[in-house]
Order: sequence, then C-alpha cells, then structure tokens
Amino acid sequence: MSALGHFIEDEGIPTTGISLVREHTEGFRPPRFLWVPFELGRPFGAPDDSAFQMRVLRAALALLESENGPVLLADFPEDAPVTGDDGEGWVCPVNLAPPPRERSELGAALGAEIGALAPWYELAVRTRGRTTAGASGLDIQKAAEFLAGYLEGERGSPLPDVGVAEALKLTCEDIKAWYLEAATARPGSPPSPVLADWFWGETVAGRALLDLYRVCLDSDDEHLATFTKGYFLPRAQMHRLEE
Repeated sequence: MSALGHFIEDEGIPTTGISLVREHTEGFRPPRFLWVPFELGRPFGAPDDSAFQMRVLRAALALLESENGPVLLADFPEDAPVTGDDGEGWVCPVNLAPPPRERSELGAALGAEIGALAPWYELAVRTRGRTTAGASGLDIQKAAEFLAGYLEGERGSPLPDVGVAEALKLTCEDIKAWYLEAATARPGSPPSPVLADWFWGETVAGRALLDLYRVCLDSDDEHLATFTKGYFLPRAQMHRLEE
C-alpha cells in the first residue's frame, strides 16, 4: 500500500495509510502514513475496542488535512490497551527450565523444551482442529535443529529451492506459532502481550531467537538484514537485547 499511494496520488486522489513496520514505510516514502506501535496483524490496536480503533482511524484520516509533506510519516502517540483477561493467574502448562547461558547448550535445551510442550501442542491441535504452524514444511524438531545449527555456524538452508533468509523466516514463524498454541492449550485467553512476554522472556526458544537476531544483524546478507529488522523482534521486546 505504501508504493500504491504514489500511483493513486498521481491520479489526483489523496491517500493515507497505517504502518506497523516503520522501517519498510520509511523506505517506500509514501505520501502520508501513520505509524502505530502495535502488534503485527493489529493495525487498529486492541480487538473489540471501537473507541480506541476510532482514534487510530481519525488520526490516519487527519493526515489528509496536514500541510506537512510531500512525504509524511506521523507517530500514533498511544499504545494499544490490553483487552480481555489481564493475564494474572495464567501460567504455562509446563514448568520449563530456564534458558541456558551458553549458546552451545541451546540446541539440546530447545529440543528438551519442545518435548515437554509437545503434549500440550497436540492437545491444542485436537481441540481446535487446526494449526498455524507448518509454513516451512519442517516438523518442529527439525525446525529447532535448523535454528540451533545456524547459531552454531551452519549456514545452509534445509529447504529445497529456498534461500537461507526465507528458510529462517518461515522456521521462526513456525516455532513461535507452535509455542503459542501449546501455551494456550488449556482453557482461558491470556492477552497476547502476556504470551509474548512469556515466549521472549522465559523460553529457550525465545532466547534462541534473540541470539539469532544478534547474529543476523551482523550478517553481510542483505536479505537477512531486511528479515531481521522488519519482521523478527517485536518493538515491545527490544529491551531484551540489553539483558
């Protein structure tokens, strides 16, 4: 939509939009966009909060009246409110061991953690009749082995005809989806910020992905750099890089 804005405006129609990934929007330099500090997939913030969503929409439309430009990227000043259960009382269905300190130990620890969560993931799939994991085509243990191997210096892709950057992207998406489905197998609906804090702050998988983020930032591969900066680590979890 950022790129389309230029073509639409060439026809005399003013445009505005909402950005969830600021770096991408800065690169496309659309005529007018509102950057929002929300989770990917939630451009209007919290679900079922029409008043908040209307504030986001009005802020985006207000850019049409701005005299700044010709390129304008404004920041929405509010964080999305937490909705539903406040997360108090929610705990992971398994008592997980703390992530190891040494990167060389991550592979074994990740495999053990997945084994402990596997019954809960299977319960989630039986209960819901579906799963969002599996985009890479690797089973979860193979995905974990690829991630751990990459951190230890193995730079090949395990997917035929798929480059390593895309393979890492699909694998990371699978791991995150698998973990969150396993964690929510029991009844209850903790808000997504609670689940994100659990994944990034308490699991071996989260620790492995944080290490991967650091490794990819130092890579000379342009595709890896784009993947890392644009899709990888939520802004709300950036502080964990300093821990």
